Amino acid sequence: MTRHAVHDSGYSWLRLAITLAIAAVANVGMWAVIVVLPAIEAEMGLSRASASLPYTMTMIGFAVGNLLIGRIVDRYGVTLALTGAAVFSALAYGAAVVSGGLPLLLLAHLMLGVGTAVGFGPLIADISHWFLRRRGIAVALAASGNYLSGAIWPTLLTGVLAEDGWRTVYLILAAMTLGVVIPLALLLRRKVPEEAMQVAETTASLNARNAGFSPRALMYLLGLAGIGCCVAMSMPQVHIVTYCVGLGYGPVAGAEMLSLMLLGGVVSRIISGLVADKIGGVMTLLVGAILQCLALFLFLPYDGLVPLYLISLAFGLVQGGIVPSYALVVREYMPAKEAGARVGFVMMMTILGMALGGWMSGWIYDVTGSYELAFVNGIGWNVLNIAIIVTVFLRGRRRKVVSA
Repeated sequence: MTRHAVHDSGYSWLRLAITLAIAAVANVGMWAVIVVLPAIEAEMGLSRASASLPYTMTMIGFAVGNLLIGRIVDRYGVTLALTGAAVFSALAYGAAVVSGGLPLLLLAHLMLGVGTAVGFGPLIADISHWFLRRRGIAVALAASGNYLSGAIWPTLLTGVLAEDGWRTVYLILAAMTLGVVIPLALLLRRKVPEEAMQVAETTASLNARNAGFSPRALMYLLGLAGIGCCVAMSMPQVHIVTYCVGLGYGPVAGAEMLSLMLLGGVVSRIISGLVADKIGGVMTLLVGAILQCLALFLFLPYDGLVPLYLISLAFGLVQGGIVPSYALVVREYMPAKEAGARVGFVMMMTILGMALGGWMSGWIYDVTGSYELAFVNGIGWNVLNIAIIVTVFLRGRRRKVVSA
């Protein structure tokens, strides 16, 4: 496999470390809203479905932001994108703090989602240019910043939430985003050499031709699969805190389970990245989807406190590598110069799946008074995801002869 000297270099690994630090802070908005959801529900007297809407709006903004900011990264570079997004996120936190009702709160969370998106797909697309042979682990580590953020901040923020309320939590996050993301973004001003871009472009084009997929067709298939897997993924991730409150275990236990789930996800993403460097993105994606479906089944018969801790950890350990694998498939088969937009589109679809699933699970709870059917709904969507990935895998297996 031909590669440029900049690929997998010492600078590449340094850039990856900076990227991970940025992601751990930039992504916090999508997890903070989960932690404050019960407080908002109680303060405003909302139904469970209505109280889920701020999260849904955050994820819609996060989805759109991945696509829009990905295009900005392709055209202007990641430093400008990070700086603008950090300011936008801080403004969104401020708008939420001064909101007195649901409409402004929803708008603020839509803005927050757009700003937060810079810490996910755009960063993944950027770091993927600096690696070729070790792209799997690099992308996995960059994507782990999202879960690392979710594993660290919910537990730390519950104390502030209990003492000072959710608005103080948001003010702290606004200051932290500006103070950390912007200075670190200035360290990523170096551009990928044109020769390195051309090497990656040639490899991806050959893979696409040999596998028989057009970039657009594969992108749409991956997007549909991403919706399916993330509707399923959202049930435990979005509702674990309120699920625990309903069972009488309290929000602290739920936040701890979420942290366990996301720490497991970090481990899963690292392992999946190492595996993907050996067997490729499609196969890694298929294995993760099957294991996630099996883990979802465990929530149905068990709702004790200790079993839920264990299942939450197990769920994180099996599903964390799924979303980064989509980005790897994009980079293996699609043009390098369109990485930000292409990765952004697929990430957008996975996030829309999270938004849809987060709302859908709350609605099912309101209708049935239980989360049991919400778990069943997630399993059904997961089966759809598996069917699509199996189709892609079987077709690609027949024809693919080159590994990116």
